[in-house]
Amino acid sequence: MFGLDTDDFSIAVASIFMKITGIWTSKTRIEQYTRTFATYYTIFMVALCIFVQSLDLVRGGLDAGALLYTIVNVLCASNDLFKLFVLFVYKKDFLSLVVHLRRQFLESDYDAYERTILDACKSNCAIFIGSFTFFTHVTLVGYILGPLIVSIGKNESDRIFPFALPPVPFCITPYYEITFFVQALVVYQSGLCHFCVDNILCIMNLHVATQFRILQHRLSNLKSENIVDDSVTRVRTASENSYITFKRCVQQHKMLIAYCNKLEEIFSLIVFAQILVFSVLICLNGLQILVATTVGRRYTSLFFLATFFVQLLMFTYSCDGLIQESLNVAPAVYSSPWACLPMNEHGKMLRKDVVLVIMRSRIPCCLTAKGFFPISLETYTKVWSTAVSYFTLLRQTMDDLESS
Repeated sequence: MFGLDTDDFSIAVASIFMKITGIWTSKTRIEQYTRTFATYYTIFMVALCIFVQSLDLVRGGLDAGALLYTIVNVLCASNDLFKLFVLFVYKKDFLSLVVHLRRQFLESDYDAYERTILDACKSNCAIFIGSFTFFTHVTLVGYILGPLIVSIGKNESDRIFPFALPPVPFCITPYYEITFFVQALVVYQSGLCHFCVDNILCIMNLHVATQFRILQHRLSNLKSENIVDDSVTRVRTASENSYITFKRCVQQHKMLIAYCNKLEEIFSLIVFAQILVFSVLICLNGLQILVATTVGRRYTSLFFLATFFVQLLMFTYSCDGLIQESLNVAPAVYSSPWACLPMNEHGKMLRKDVVLVIMRSRIPCCLTAKGFFPISLETYTKVWSTAVSYFTLLRQTMDDLESS
């Protein structure tokens, strides 16, 4: 499900990388065993990345650029491993959301206008997922090829790795090539965890927000034709049909609210961890650009900073859309033709239900940082503001230490 056979670019890309990490749906027993192997392989690789980098910190003797490089790697890998563990714990609920996304959001029947809304959502998803995946892969290529290019023409004792290791015996052929290949696998698998979870979360958020827009369209255009006909039976039928349509909209609204609550249950802890480390990682990565000793590492850090820019924007924009579109249900249901319905049994019931829907819609659906605060575009500005403050403080501290 959700592979190369789909015409949705963002879902095709996200599903492929989620399959590589192992947390995805499976149809056959062989696929189930493959997913299990991929999950444990990913956990092992990311844990190995953290372990090797932590040893580099313990050994000490690093200059400012190497120290920042190692700290950023450890923080990113630790955050990625944490996201993987959370999804592993909620794997069953997460996969049920994926199945629901396919069956209820993508394979439902839509009219021409609703199809236009859905196509716009797919375009936004493609832009975000494509940009984030591209910048992440450029960064990974820099992490892998940078040390390899620097090592060309050097003595065996001067060769370097993506992750620092003792010079002997790993720098001697063929141990160097074997060790470098293993580290390249570790880097790439850790990089997959960095963007695959955020990709699928963005897709889910944007599609739920789109479903709220479709719901607004359906509420604003309740079928109420022929309600002024002189036939009493015809009036009663039109009123009843409008109420039946309205009930379907209410059921869809309840389903979307339940979907958002499940998203909050699964991803709130991940969101909380993301917000905690974003400012620190942006700050340290900015400093790394200034103090990097090689051109390759400087450009790698620059692309890594661009990755954070796209990641944070994608993350907060999708959550903000969820808030805004869920709030817009209230004016949409108020603008529906409920006032044109006669004051019969179904007309009175519909008017009462309209009030209830408006009251419920005043409470927005949102993702929160473990309940502390909702995530919106305002969070985007606050994170960058905090990161700039940290950067200014650390930069001033480094200048004072150099001058003293």
